[in-house]
Amino acid sequence: MYSLNLSVCLSVCLSVCLSVCLSTVIHSLRYFDTGSSGLSSFPEFVSVGMVDEVQFVHYDSVSERAVPKQAWMDQLTRDHPDYWEEETGRYQGQQQVFKVNIEIVKKRFNQTGGAHVYQRMSGCEWDDEDDTTYGHEQYAYDGEDFLAFDLKTLTWVAAVRQAVPSKLRLDQNRAGNQRKKNYLTKECVDLLKKLLAYGKSTLQRTERPRVSLLQRSPSSPVVCHATGFYPDRVVVFWRRDGQELHEQVDPGEVLPNHDGTFQVSVDLDLTAVPQEDWGRYECVVQLKGIEDIPIPLDPALIRTNGGKTGGGGDGGGGLWVN
Repeated sequence: MYSLNLSVCLSVCLSVCLSVCLSTVIHSLRYFDTGSSGLSSFPEFVSVGMVDEVQFVHYDSVSERAVPKQAWMDQLTRDHPDYWEEETGRYQGQQQVFKVNIEIVKKRFNQTGGAHVYQRMSGCEWDDEDDTTYGHEQYAYDGEDFLAFDLKTLTWVAAVRQAVPSKLRLDQNRAGNQRKKNYLTKECVDLLKKLLAYGKSTLQRTERPRVSLLQRSPSSPVVCHATGFYPDRVVVFWRRDGQELHEQVDPGEVLPNHDGTFQVSVDLDLTAVPQEDWGRYECVVQLKGIEDIPIPLDPALIRTNGGKTGGGGDGGGGLWVN
């Protein structure tokens, strides 16, 4: 429900990402906290912790317990027997803070009833190549940006006028802002590295993608579909005569599979391309730790709704689902 325009960010960063994202791995630890008011079917407070986009902890105001979501967290429990009791106490404190804050924000917007949601996204990132780190904390109200912490200036940025009183109060707490910087750049990163070590066999594994060429109908774009890969930092692109294409293509979003792996599709528009020129095209899949996977645009390799196919590509498999 955050209003950050990720599509714009991705389009700006795409050319940079293609050249560097396979040579480095940026790990992340993020917490998503949601307080609600007027939603009878939803807990008043929910918190989810994610490491490298994998959920490892959950808390809500119904159970009022922090619980692990990954089997590899058992080792952390053995090493720190009081960990979950301490985490539960911390979450219970956050639950009360969110309950108070959402009422304050409602008054700022002159709201007395209705359904409302107050959210926080906080965490850190760590580049395991050059050891650089980045931290962030931002708030949203009813799906719109509300307040964010500027790690460089140790001040707060109000996205709307209703957040200005909060900004002014928080800016005055210089000691608190310094502690927040220490948490985002040191404590959070230390915890991230610890979690990566506990979940190494899962979080730092590499699973090779299965790649298929798909087409709904003869006039539809040809889709290069990669699935079953891990981690999610994959690059899939079309090229002609060895040169990467930026036109004629429609890159899709990386999506999760039910088994913890990921999938992505990239469309190629062949409307103006005669079939005798198809041999000049190929789809390329790149994932750190494995060799590039090139799939030639061969009609015999394309799977259709009719089931017509002449081969499997790299691993083949997968039927088109409308």
